[in-house]
Amino acid sequence: MAPGKNTIKNKPSQFGKCTGVAIVTPFKKDGSVDFKSLEKIVEHLIKGNVEYIVALGTTGESATLSKEEKLAVTKHIIAVANGRVDIVLGIGGNNTAEVVNSLKTTDTKGITAILSVCPYYNRPTQEGLYQHFKAAAKAAPLPVILYNVPGRTSCNLTDETTLRLAHEFKNIIGVKEASGNLAQIMNIIKNRPKGFLVISGDDLITLPIVACGGDGVISVVANAYPKDFSEMVRQALSGNYEEARKLHYKLTNITNLMFADGSPGGVKAALDIMGLCEPHVRLPLVNINKKTHSALAEEVMNYK
Repeated sequence: MAPGKNTIKNKPSQFGKCTGVAIVTPFKKDGSVDFKSLEKIVEHLIKGNVEYIVALGTTGESATLSKEEKLAVTKHIIAVANGRVDIVLGIGGNNTAEVVNSLKTTDTKGITAILSVCPYYNRPTQEGLYQHFKAAAKAAPLPVILYNVPGRTSCNLTDETTLRLAHEFKNIIGVKEASGNLAQIMNIIKNRPKGFLVISGDDLITLPIVACGGDGVISVVANAYPKDFSEMVRQALSGNYEEARKLHYKLTNITNLMFADGSPGGVKAALDIMGLCEPHVRLPLVNINKKTHSALAEEVMNYK
């Protein structure tokens, strides 16, 4: 995919059936965006054989980035990737009118699809969620992946509502499911229309989701360990569960520690230990505590 060109119509059917990474936004000590480190991380992910990168997701601390910073970060990721992997862009929020406006006005050159999170804070009903995503789907210039993460939004997009949207809007091509509710996720997999992607949004249960028929992951942990995490997903998608399990259990301690004291603080600490970026996050987030950092550092240093 060449920069400056939307090519979703020509994308192979395997898009999304693999490993995407919700990339962090590195910051300098003064709080400014560290574009040099962002370039290092993009190269690290591509070298680690991930299939796509998600810019401006929760892990990218998009809630604390200005419009100007969002534009600069997105353009930098696209430029560094230079067509070597697909780029998915996070555009969502709790103001439907503003989301629609952003979808209509954002420059999507070099972007493959949109990831749109459930509205947070407002706590809409399922009908409200349906109407929100209906409006987004009608405005979107690219295919849309729904993002259900009730642990952050206090609002669960149920399987019934997800399936309603999936069947009614062809440009809603999938859901990133981070509810942790396997029964809900399995019902979506069972009853989805052909080609609708069910993508894990929870690193620790990615293997079970793929085993149930899911299509891959948008990962946090793969910021640090793209090679092993993406290989685990590929092995599972190929039905090689013995190999997939080995990599899954190799990553479980690291995964638990990265989320023990908040995300993306944990993964940024790991990236700092690995020399890829500094660990800074923006308030109201703070760095992980010393005990967690010590345990994480030991795991990172001994990881083989």
